[in-house]
Amino acid sequence: MLQISGTCETVGCNGNVAEFFFKCRAHETSGEDDSSVALYLVRANLPAIPCLACTEVSSPVVVFECEDAHVMCLDCFVTYCVSRLNERQFTRNLEIGYTLPCPIGCQDSLIREVHHFKLMGDNNYERYQRWGAEEAVLAAGGVLCPYPGCGQGIIADEDCRRVVCVGGCGYVFCKLCLQGYHIGECEPEGGGGPNFVGGSGTFAVDPTRAAGSRWDEASSLAIRVTTKPCPKCRTPTERDGGCMHMVCTRSSCNFHWCWVCQTEWTRECMGAHWFG
Repeated sequence: MLQISGTCETVGCNGNVAEFFFKCRAHETSGEDDSSVALYLVRANLPAIPCLACTEVSSPVVVFECEDAHVMCLDCFVTYCVSRLNERQFTRNLEIGYTLPCPIGCQDSLIREVHHFKLMGDNNYERYQRWGAEEAVLAAGGVLCPYPGCGQGIIADEDCRRVVCVGGCGYVFCKLCLQGYHIGECEPEGGGGPNFVGGSGTFAVDPTRAAGSRWDEASSLAIRVTTKPCPKCRTPTERDGGCMHMVCTRSSCNFHWCWVCQTEWTRECMGAHWFG
């Protein structure tokens, strides 16, 4: 332990001594007094090795555990992690969890101590933990609540179609089509509904507008408009403008599909409704 004098920047604190506890980077430490994890891949760059991404020489750096021990500066490491996180391209390893390999793609280079990803910052690390949990739920055969803003992971009984988002938003939905729970077969997207309403049968109403005017179906309509499940793995996907060509964000899927047809993306989709 090392003590140095200084001034605490916390409002209302008059402390003037800071304590530093050193940990061995060669092995994991344990004990009830431990308050941090050793980031053993972060090392002082005494040999002055350039970063594999930007080629600049800086210190400290991240040294990957691959055979070639590739080096990356902290700024590029954070950029690498955040870009993979945004694309949901982390690798799920049964022993390690949600992690990344050396950017070069070296064998046996997965980052085993996942606390290294705290270097991304609190907000991104929170996203990393949440998306890692979602990936684990999907890999275990579970589903994610499709209600906008929820995404609660749920492990439902294999033969149960009615799923309740317990511990989350409380939304009740069908496990098969991820729409509001219903009795009977799942309906195709946009199917069903009368073409005419009114006593005489001569008053034409757009069925889409009629669906939007049903008070009890407001939340279900929001789900249908904002999210659709990947046709292959059923990961809820939200489209925010752009073309109709979708790529599943789940790293183990990467299925290319059509937002309109909800089937595999084809040349027919490209010609008929690429941009709507």
